[in-house]
Amino acid sequence: MDWNIDPKTEKPIYKQIADYIEKGIADGTFPTDKKLPSERFLAKELKVNRTTIVAAYDELESNGLIQRKRGSGTTISKDIWGLTKKRIPSWNSYIEAGLFLPNLPIAQKVRKETEEKKLINLASGELSKDLFPIKTLRKLTSTRSFSGRLGYDHPQGSAILRNTIAKHVKQYRDIETDPLSILITSGAQQALHLVVQCLLKPNDSIVIEDPSYHYNLPIFKSTGIKVHHLPVKGNRLDTNKLLELHKKHRIKMIFLNPAFQNPTGTFLSENQKKAILEISAEYGIPVVEDDPYSLTSFNREKVTTLKSMDQNGNVLYISSLSKVVASGLRIGWIIGPTSVIERLSDAKQQVDFGHSSYTQWIANDFLESKIFDPHLENLVNELEKRSNQIVESLNDFLKNKVEFTNPLGGIHIWCKLEKDIDETKLLKNSIKQGVIYTPGSLLGSKNSMYASPSLGKTK
Repeated sequence: MDWNIDPKTEKPIYKQIADYIEKGIADGTFPTDKKLPSERFLAKELKVNRTTIVAAYDELESNGLIQRKRGSGTTISKDIWGLTKKRIPSWNSYIEAGLFLPNLPIAQKVRKETEEKKLINLASGELSKDLFPIKTLRKLTSTRSFSGRLGYDHPQGSAILRNTIAKHVKQYRDIETDPLSILITSGAQQALHLVVQCLLKPNDSIVIEDPSYHYNLPIFKSTGIKVHHLPVKGNRLDTNKLLELHKKHRIKMIFLNPAFQNPTGTFLSENQKKAILEISAEYGIPVVEDDPYSLTSFNREKVTTLKSMDQNGNVLYISSLSKVVASGLRIGWIIGPTSVIERLSDAKQQVDFGHSSYTQWIANDFLESKIFDPHLENLVNELEKRSNQIVESLNDFLKNKVEFTNPLGGIHIWCKLEKDIDETKLLKNSIKQGVIYTPGSLLGSKNSMYASPSLGKTK
């Protein structure tokens, strides 16, 4: 076969093969009165997996160019010019052409494995089911009648809930704000998407921590934003590196998770936070503070947030109830300048016409109830207990094989492998043993692994 796959192009191999065959049909390389090469023959000839040839033939068949019959082989369609045959859309080409990129393959694999198999799940970064306040939520919904709206709510979310959140962040995080500066979102994830899609444009440069949960978010690539990485070492961010990045790339926004960071568990000192805010104020760079974990400090001391230290309105503050109450409520929020909040709420209305009034009502009642403080105390006790348990296991079974720092709060632990180990094989073998975690490369670093000790009951 006088044709070769081009390894340098970004076009998928199966698409290259499909295009080659389509051109061959048009120029007579593949005569209409003869069968096309079998899948096995083409795979051997082109030195690719048979599944790649199957995908190429699927593409051609969906375009109405070929016909496949079991036992008879693959032939060129007799109605190739579409005079009578109804053609099926080439869904693969539509899937690949979409602006919104899919999750990375390894992220899809981790998610699929956790959905299909009964595993000890240290990968998803979600609270264990037994930590959800199910009984309390049932009691709240059974003893009080729903008093929310059944129509579309205010674009920024329930005024009652926003007022409650304003009081909540004042009491627990020393953040002064008002309901007009708050937008209710479908968890922190939607908040991040709104910020990226509404406040940034293609080719803008941003900074994220490395490693970081944000590292694997397709939203940055989907919108054409240039991502630069700020190394996390110990409990420090390299502010000199941040200045260097800004001078070189003109950074438009800084994304940080300062309290018990996902995935390293890093806790930035007040001096580090002051340094970040000074850079933000000097150069006019907004900071997006993602704060799901500041209420989970194991020493029970109140955590100082960047937003509570912000004197200039430079910080957009994102938080949620996902890591302290229940992820299924899908209650998150953004706090920022009123003009920014109005812009983001306008975009959110275009997407979903506002948040569910029912879950907002439940969240409001839970935050205002007397059970919130006891629930939080029990949650932190359990997280600390589970964290200690996994640290003990790491010391017992992987001593001198991994390097890690004992978590001070939150739900994450970051392990650095001492040897150069094949990450794919390690994950595969781990799944065989009934345990799944997230490989470090998905979060920005090789030869590391992330785990969430909040998952699973303690023994």
